[in-house]
Amino acid sequence: MTAAVLFGSFIIMLLLNVPIAVCLGLSSVFALLSAGMPLTMVPGNYYAASNKFILLAIPFFILGGNIMAKGGISGRLINLARSMVGHIRGGMAIVCVVCACFFAAISGSGPATVAALGVLVIPAMIEAGYEDSDASALMSVSGTIGLIIPPSILFVVYGSITGVSVSDLFMGGVIPGIVMGLCLIIACLIKNRHRKLKTLPKTSWKERRAAFKDAFLGLMMPVIILGGIYGGVFTPTEAAAVSAVYGLLVGIFVYHSITLSVFKDIIKESVEQTASVMFINAAASLFAWVITMGGYGEVAATALITLSGGNLKLLLLVINIILLFAGMVMDGTSASYIFVPFISAAAISLGYDPVALGVLTVMNLAIGNATPPVGVCLYVGCNIGRVSMKQICKAAFPYIAASIIALFIITYVPQLSLLLVK
Repeated sequence: MTAAVLFGSFIIMLLLNVPIAVCLGLSSVFALLSAGMPLTMVPGNYYAASNKFILLAIPFFILGGNIMAKGGISGRLINLARSMVGHIRGGMAIVCVVCACFFAAISGSGPATVAALGVLVIPAMIEAGYEDSDASALMSVSGTIGLIIPPSILFVVYGSITGVSVSDLFMGGVIPGIVMGLCLIIACLIKNRHRKLKTLPKTSWKERRAAFKDAFLGLMMPVIILGGIYGGVFTPTEAAAVSAVYGLLVGIFVYHSITLSVFKDIIKESVEQTASVMFINAAASLFAWVITMGGYGEVAATALITLSGGNLKLLLLVINIILLFAGMVMDGTSASYIFVPFISAAAISLGYDPVALGVLTVMNLAIGNATPPVGVCLYVGCNIGRVSMKQICKAAFPYIAASIIALFIITYVPQLSLLLVK
């Protein structure tokens, strides 16, 4: 009865377009009431879900990403990439994906990556001969790499749920993010092979050095974050704080792009984004707690193993399907709290590495950011490119397919996720 109330009310509210955090929180309350349990445990559970040291990384990474987005780093990254590959046929597609990979190592957010780069990249791609829907679609799907290449908020959430080292998860996401980027570049080049595309004049090495010098301080942020974590200088949470301070110093004293009014906007956006993430985190944690208390997670894990017949490859296929669908209908934080506990129990029991599973999980949920009906990155791309959702969805299909190919490569060759892990 409790399970029916929990999942039934959740699905009904989800279909009624009730905000996901409210769906999770209210369905949990209804389940507790049906089980005759006191609601006094709800505030304590909310507090415990937020009172984790590792989760302090989330507001700092959000702040650092917003600082660098407003600090002029996106334009410098694009200039650097254009100077390197702008003269190649299809070079603007490469610029789009490469810049997304670089900015992913700064922002940790898919929509933020699309918003920061799209205003510059999408018009440049259209000018180079790409259709407006195609340019918007490639930028939207490329932006999902922001959730895979560290620092990534979803890796922090996954680590807080499972206890897996966030440092290892960060290092595990580097190569999979690059693999996904390469797949997107190949897909775009194949799709536009017959289109007449403009190329930029080839730049001299002097111009390339100047572009690199201009973007150097921005490129140093991921080096500082990952180098500091991997070198044992500071924890992921401390790295997040360092990145925010570093970005602020560079934006104020070097790029001179962060004024008092800009800083106020940065703080406002960061507070709003953090509040949204943490509210979802607390509600999802309560939902996951009800699932655990009811023993539904163990039942689901056993069902997965039974369904796959104990075959790890088949189990991974089922997990990918579940997570891809989950990413299509809800945000990554909520999906992580709901599905990760029993998915990890099933996969790890059959010998799959927990770090590789974390990368697999985040890649699935990242792809969901560019897949309707939720598709947050698609909505951002629509607004920037001024195309309809129907147009961008049609244009995005080859890129989503390329992302799924990258996902299956990473799934069945987990060594790629573990190559940089100690």
